[in-house]
Formats: sequence, structure tokens, C-alpha cells
Amino acid sequence: MVEGESKALWIIVATVFAVAAVAPAAHGQQAPCYFVFGDSVFDNGNNNALNTKAKVNYLPYGIDFPQGPTGRFSNGRNIPDVIAELAGFNDSIPPFAGASQAQANIGLNYASGAGGIREDTSENMGERISLRKQINNHLSAIINAAVPRSQLRQCLYTINIGSNDYLNNYFLSPPTLARRIYNPDQYARSLIRLYRFYLEQLYVLGARNVALFSIGKIGCTPRIVATLGGGTGCAEEVNQAANLFNIKLKDLVTTFNNKSGAKFTYVDLFSGNAEDFAALGITVGDRSCCTVNPGEELCAANGPVCPDRNKYIFWDNVHTTEVINTVVANAAFNGPIAAPFNISQLVN
Repeated sequence: MVEGESKALWIIVATVFAVAAVAPAAHGQQAPCYFVFGDSVFDNGNNNALNTKAKVNYLPYGIDFPQGPTGRFSNGRNIPDVIAELAGFNDSIPPFAGASQAQANIGLNYASGAGGIREDTSENMGERISLRKQINNHLSAIINAAVPRSQLRQCLYTINIGSNDYLNNYFLSPPTLARRIYNPDQYARSLIRLYRFYLEQLYVLGARNVALFSIGKIGCTPRIVATLGGGTGCAEEVNQAANLFNIKLKDLVTTFNNKSGAKFTYVDLFSGNAEDFAALGITVGDRSCCTVNPGEELCAANGPVCPDRNKYIFWDNVHTTEVINTVVANAAFNGPIAAPFNISQLVN
């Protein structure tokens, strides 16, 4: 996408968000159930009991969330929380960890901070739940709850995965095995092959209405700017590698839409730029809102935070604020950043 198209797209996003902010909430639940897979962008508590660096069940995380710190990697709601609201669910979809057996009839969140497509991704972080294990958890959940296959075909599925395969694998120092044996295009191909295998499994288990979220501009996160960007700007090598993955992910959506009954869509998190959010008053994109200790990426426990969270893109050195999560969820649900369907079309 060229720069002018990107700018126009995100101006539309801002407009959609402004309209959505004053529009009435959806009446009634629009899908029988909602299942969430992915990494820390979508995780809402599955890592809390794991032996991992990737858990955030402490303040200031959740400072703006009614239940306080829950394991969400933000100050408030994450993207699946907002999508669940827009789709008419009464409550957020709970984490698989600790959920009742019957909850699989309504929906579960399997996402895990540091989770990746590859099994070896984020070994540096400790325990995490890879995409393969998340799908195994889903299989166990729907079998134990005896969820009918006909119902599963009507459910909504959202997946956000792949960032850690770059941040906590390919671009780690010293170079990982993946970096030594693959160039960026080969690595993207290898990830997409594996992703396709796991999506085939989900399709067999009934997934038909599926939104696949792209990797965002991870080279512009404060963590990567400070390291691979030399502290001066986005690490374009990282962004270019992520975009190779995204291009192939878009093709994967097309492939799955040739399958019987499938409605897959691609959600573009890559094309927006920090300046595009200025129309919404979100003006701080070069640093975190919370206090992050030198060399870390997560908020320091009980550390000071910025007073006006609605002006910041980044909550910590990797993850976004509730206001950004809300913008993205609205734009994916109602319009311009999802194609060939928006998420509202997946649930109707």
C-alpha cells in the first residue's frame, strides 16, 4: 500500500471510530460463540499462572479496567474485549485458564503472551502457549463441552499471531537458528506454511468465520526503536520482514476463502502511521505511558504512569493503550482495515 492510500485509509479509520463512539451498541449477541487465539495483544490472563516473564497481572496494568490487573497487556480493554462488545456479547470472553467446561459454548480466549507460530519462539521468555497448544486446548474444550459442530461453524474466531516469531526469535541477539538458516522471505514462507497447517486444523474443527490480524509495524515499537533502530527511529529491516509475512498472510486468506462455507478476512494493522492517529488526539507515539525500566519492555510494578492515557499509542514498550485497541477493534469490526469482509459481516 502506498503512503497516500495508507493516509486515506487511516483517516477513514478515524471517521469510523468517531461514528462508532456515538453509535448504539449492537442489540443481541450476533454470533453463538467467540473464540480468541494469539499472543499478548489478545491475552487476557492465560499466562498468570505460568513461569514466564510475559505476564502482567499487576498494577499499573489494568489501571483503567473495571476488574483491575487481569493479565491484559494494556491499561484497559484489549481488542477482543471491544470486538465482543460490538458483537453483542454481555461480557468479555474469559481466558481458557480457569474457565468452566460449559464456557466453551459461549467462547474462550486461548491467547498467550509470548506465544508464536513456531514452538521455539520466545524460549527466552519462559513458559508460553504456542498456537499449536492453543488449538489443542480448543479441541479439548469443545470436546469436553460437547459443542455441536453446527454451532462451531457459526462462531466468530479472531487470531493475532506472528509478532513474537520476529521480536522473540528472528531478530533476537545473538542470532537464532531461524535467523541463521532463513533469509526474511524464506522465514515468512516457513511461518505461513506452519500457520496454514494450524488453520486447516481449526477449519476441520468447524472454524468458518475467521479474522486473521496482520503483524503491525513492530519496528516502530519503543523497544525496537531503542535497540535495532539505534534509538532514533523505526527499524525498517524489522518492518520490511513483517510486511513480507503480511503479504503472504493476505494470500492465505484468499486460499481459505475457496473452501466450502469459509469467510476468512485479513485485518491490516500495518498500514497506519503514528501521525494518522493525531486526528483523534492520540499524539504521543515515541514512548510508553507507563514507566519501563532500562532494558525492559513491560511496565515497572506500581510505577508512575502518564495522566492522560488517551494521548498515547504505547502503554509499555511494545503494547498499545486501550484507546488504540478501541480504534483498531472498531475499524476491524465496522469497516476499512478488514478485507474482503469486516468482522460484522463475519457474524451476520
